[in-house]
Amino acid sequence: MVLKNMKKVAILMGSDSDLPVVSAAAKQLEKLGIEYEAHVLSAHRTPFEVAEFSSNARANNFGVIIACAGKAAHLAGAIAAQTTLPVIGVPIKSSTLDGLDALLSTVQMPQGIPVATVAIDGAANAAILAAQILSVEDEIIAQRLLEMRNEMLKSVLKKDADLGGKIQ
Repeated sequence: MVLKNMKKVAILMGSDSDLPVVSAAAKQLEKLGIEYEAHVLSAHRTPFEVAEFSSNARANNFGVIIACAGKAAHLAGAIAAQTTLPVIGVPIKSSTLDGLDALLSTVQMPQGIPVATVAIDGAANAAILAAQILSVEDEIIAQRLLEMRNEMLKSVLKKDADLGGKIQ
């Protein structure tokens, strides 16, 4: 169940070819009941639209922005330059450099314009980090995150019990 009074998460991707990776973020936010909007906006091909979206994000009730991009991956930095909202970068593996180019482009930000960066193709973790950021002010999200952690705990303990100390 999505709650209407909570802040939304924006998911921006540089290309629709990023959708297979980005969909993991949307699924995770849906599981946690967090409203989101997804858009295709390119730091290089639609720079004015990126700046407009980013500079108006707080007024449009967003609390966190997830930016997913491959290759040069300047989207997260372009967004962070236009807003004081937290920006989470997801480097996408989309080139012959196996995503290392995107990782370095996303993580190497100048002082004063931070971008939190998750693993290459780590969209699900970006959504969880966005939820953790929102949970600072939202007890319902905090509770949902705790429940998710408890489910992970139960799952690992069941797998350990099923293994029974032996590899077959």
